[in-house]
Amino acid sequence: MSKPQTQNQLFADEEKVVSFSDLKEEQEYGEEEYENFLQLYDNTIEDFVEGELVVGRVIAISHKDVSIDIGFKSEGIVSIEEFTEPDELKIGDEIEVFLDNVENVDGELVLSKRKADFMRVWAKITDSFDRGDVLTGRCVRRIKGGIVVDIMGVDAFLPGSQIDVRPIRDFDAFIGKDLDFKIVKVNELRKNIVVSHRVLVEETLKEQRGKILENLEKEQELEGTVKNITDFGVFIDLGGVDGLLHINDLSWGRVSHPSEIVSLDETITVQVLDFNDEKDRISLGLKQLQPHPWIDVDEKYPVGAIIEGKVVSISDYGAFIELEKGVEGLIHISEMSWTQHIRHPSKLVTIGEVIECKVLSLDAEDRKISLGLKQLEPDPWDQIEDRYPIGSAQHGIVRNLTNFGAFVELEEGIDGLVHISDLSWTKKIRHPGEVLKKAEEIDVVVLNVDKGNRRISLGYKQTKQNPWDNFENAYKVSTKTSGKIVRMIDKGVIVELPDEVDGFVPISHLVKDNLGKPSDAYAVGDDLELSVIEFNAENKKIILSEKVAVEGMPDDAKPSVAEDAEKEAAPKAVTETESETPVNTAAEEEPVAEAAAETEPSTDETAKVEAAPPVEVVAEPAAEEVKTEVVADESEAAKTDTVEDDSTSEEAEVDDAKK
Repeated sequence: MSKPQTQNQLFADEEKVVSFSDLKEEQEYGEEEYENFLQLYDNTIEDFVEGELVVGRVIAISHKDVSIDIGFKSEGIVSIEEFTEPDELKIGDEIEVFLDNVENVDGELVLSKRKADFMRVWAKITDSFDRGDVLTGRCVRRIKGGIVVDIMGVDAFLPGSQIDVRPIRDFDAFIGKDLDFKIVKVNELRKNIVVSHRVLVEETLKEQRGKILENLEKEQELEGTVKNITDFGVFIDLGGVDGLLHINDLSWGRVSHPSEIVSLDETITVQVLDFNDEKDRISLGLKQLQPHPWIDVDEKYPVGAIIEGKVVSISDYGAFIELEKGVEGLIHISEMSWTQHIRHPSKLVTIGEVIECKVLSLDAEDRKISLGLKQLEPDPWDQIEDRYPIGSAQHGIVRNLTNFGAFVELEEGIDGLVHISDLSWTKKIRHPGEVLKKAEEIDVVVLNVDKGNRRISLGYKQTKQNPWDNFENAYKVSTKTSGKIVRMIDKGVIVELPDEVDGFVPISHLVKDNLGKPSDAYAVGDDLELSVIEFNAENKKIILSEKVAVEGMPDDAKPSVAEDAEKEAAPKAVTETESETPVNTAAEEEPVAEAAAETEPSTDETAKVEAAPPVEVVAEPAAEEVKTEVVADESEAAKTDTVEDDSTSEEAEVDDAKK
């Protein structure tokens, strides 16, 4: 038996080359049958467009996904979390899904149940917006500026201003509540919804508003709710109509802020005060419902009565005291203390302090009450003459120095004036600071008491014995002595003699001749040998001569020397008054007084020469007269400068308030 041949051996002898075009594909179906099958397949696959809603059938359910057949060449997968009730889902159920992507990068069909639900609800919402329907939603959470509301599963925004017609301060109170809303804005691009509850409230109040405006009258009493509080007043919701309750109409008394009287959401009764023709501006009042506090005020606070009140305001000119709500009186600064020089009322009283005071005057028509604080204590000036009799020695403290004198405090609030002419018996004092210092304790003598004008004149030199009684022997005419120049004037020099008394040497009695003025040849501090040519104890003057002392002169010629000095001094009294007058800013009369006190030759050294009566008229009487007037008038001017009392203009402005 022969061995069988392999396949390769069978065709080894018959090799044949066949071209590709000669080969035909072996077909299972004929061409016509194939075309029919292809058409049938195309008919089973629909044209799907991304972003549309499609209906599919559940073909598989797992614990993570749900497979859905929408008639595409492949099934889509939807997460089980997108189903609100996954336990009720069964295979074969038809559901509506959103075609998110026909084929993603992995070649999968992307479907979404959540987006399908949103698109279905969004369509209903837009239809409701177009029709103006009222929808019900639930406030789910608070965000900045408002509340998120769930409407049919879609989040909508409720602004805080659209919750109610009244401002809402506590948004949390609405969380979890179901309310009716109206859609006021829809953003198709961003898929945002804005809803309002306020428009529904306004519609319900529209009818009520019409009734209120129709029956609105002045002095009508209405009930309302405090809607808003500002610094200038309160807005009241009268039921769809807002009115303003101004801060001045809240209470008869002082109100710093409306929140002191009312609070938000409080229901109060108010009175209609006024409104415009359109009735869109309504003025309301609260205090008008209470009796006026000034009724029978004169019976409640009679003049002379001691009452109690609270300090509610302080100004430069006084303090306002609230006796009751709506009734205030003024304590003028001048009525606060008998003795103290008060610069500002705040030095004695403070705002909010409760004090006692006395009713001084009352004007019910102008609604003014004048009160006094110092009247609660006795006036220390009532017994001033008994406590400080004229001629009595007193002890005090120097409180202030002026050009014309020194003020000495005898007790708290009681000051007296030591005039510059009463500081020294022997010296010509140009300023009180030469003798006294501030805060220095000194002894004084009471010279005069003016109870009506509340002034006391004091003397400092009067505490010592008048040395002029002894000078007559020490400085009689022709007595030789020495002196030191302490001051120079045009017509001579002032010298200090051994007993600390000043004397005057005329320029013509200086040894050096042909002098235009003493400073041409002399200087302050120079020592001179002098001879007395005139002594006047009454006018406290000593006139000396250097020539007589140095050159000598017969006794029979000395009277003529005195006469020459007297004649020389007579015309210069007025001249030296002008040149030596110190500046005084305290009063208008002071230059005259200072001239009399400071001009040595005209007042003390020369003016008292018997042969020169004009000098006595111009200089010496002026000094005595001005001294008295200064104690009475200039002391008050000085106190004005020192104490800085109220200005005249300010007192004029508040005169009515003071009453």
